[in-house]
Amino acid sequence: MNDSSTIDSKGQLLTNDGVPLKESLRKSLRRTKIRSFLLILVPLLFVLILFVNPIVQLLSRSVDDNAINNVFPLTFSQYQIWEDKTSLPGEEMYAAVINDIRNTHKLPDGEGKLLLGKSGTRMTYELSGWRSLMMKTVKEATKVDKKSKEEIKPYKWDAPYKEKMIKKDKRWGKVEFWQSLGAMQDPYTMGYYLNAVDLKFDANKNIIQKKEHLRIYKTIWMRTLQVSLMVTIFCLILAYPVSYLLATLPMRTSNLLMICVLMPFWTSLLVRIVAWMIMLQQNGVVNDTLLTVLPCFEDIVNLPFFGETNIDLCFGEEDRIPMMYNFTGTIIVMTQILLPFMILPIYSVMKGIPPSYMKAAQNLGASPTWAFIRVYMPQSVPGIGAGCILVFIVAIGYYITPELVGGKDGLMIGNFVAREMQKTLNWGLGSAIGAILLVAVLMLYWVYDRLIGIDNLKMG
Repeated sequence: MNDSSTIDSKGQLLTNDGVPLKESLRKSLRRTKIRSFLLILVPLLFVLILFVNPIVQLLSRSVDDNAINNVFPLTFSQYQIWEDKTSLPGEEMYAAVINDIRNTHKLPDGEGKLLLGKSGTRMTYELSGWRSLMMKTVKEATKVDKKSKEEIKPYKWDAPYKEKMIKKDKRWGKVEFWQSLGAMQDPYTMGYYLNAVDLKFDANKNIIQKKEHLRIYKTIWMRTLQVSLMVTIFCLILAYPVSYLLATLPMRTSNLLMICVLMPFWTSLLVRIVAWMIMLQQNGVVNDTLLTVLPCFEDIVNLPFFGETNIDLCFGEEDRIPMMYNFTGTIIVMTQILLPFMILPIYSVMKGIPPSYMKAAQNLGASPTWAFIRVYMPQSVPGIGAGCILVFIVAIGYYITPELVGGKDGLMIGNFVAREMQKTLNWGLGSAIGAILLVAVLMLYWVYDRLIGIDNLKMG
């Protein structure tokens, strides 16, 4: 083919169809991109709908306070001009509450009653007693005079409202109920995050600590971090030698041990927890075994620095160890359940370490122990990091095991998230706690990246 058939008058290369080569390549690349996008469209939608969207909803609910602001706009407007917040507000504030209640109550299809009920629940999160007070006031404020001959029946309550409200319920005469509105006056608030660490807003939006008998979350956060860290350490101590055995034993023996490791994955989590409950109770298998096998020793022994000392090592009925419904039971059961999550990443990395490295180190004069510490262990660090991150992340949000075996001393932050979501219906606080957990996990990844490097993270 000559040059006149492949180059047009503008000097552009042409395809066999007479289309400029640049335009043909552009169309081809566009088609390739469209096909690639269509291939990832389904998994992309899956990730957006099931992962990204819940996280966005979580973050938005943790700061959203629009609902109550939409129900009581007049009340919060009056609150902003209320000067002396140490004494009761004036008649204008009481009138604003009644007008907001009546305006919302008029909404059709029972929507107003629902919004007022939710608002009362929201107010109770700040100060106990608000919901019952609000429901009692709604009932009185919306009563109409049925005997009136007017076409539009008037309300039984008319201005002034202050004395009527206080007479109906003395709580309207307590300044702390009015001061608690300060934490709810903005459409978007950090109050839920403050509650999650035992802080709150006062009447002037200053951050203060909650009363001492209401401070529970800092203790729960510390317990959650302590349990997660201890479970991770115990899992690492138990998993490392097991992983080494799996990686170095002959294949036939290694496969048999691997079946034992994977066996918990084939058993229901609930069944495993119930089995542990049977074993750990004070009349359970563990205590009965200790009572049977431990020998009794009672005698006077001459000890250095102490002299003659009476030693009683007998394990009797009164010495049974409480291991259920406490911190100890939570640690034991969670360690056993999460142990495979530590073994598998470490084993997968150890399996890729050539045995010749250890032999070479020993041939160069290193003892087996020194060769293991200097040659073998550093190469297994990526597996250790992967296992620790995996176990810690799963442990920090654990819910079922602490709920069943933890008791009041073994409950973790996940149990309180469930309580806020299912029982108290304080979704804002539950979302705030979840968001804090999310940030904690991201910070863990950041710390790991700074110390070891995410590029060295290996799961197999």
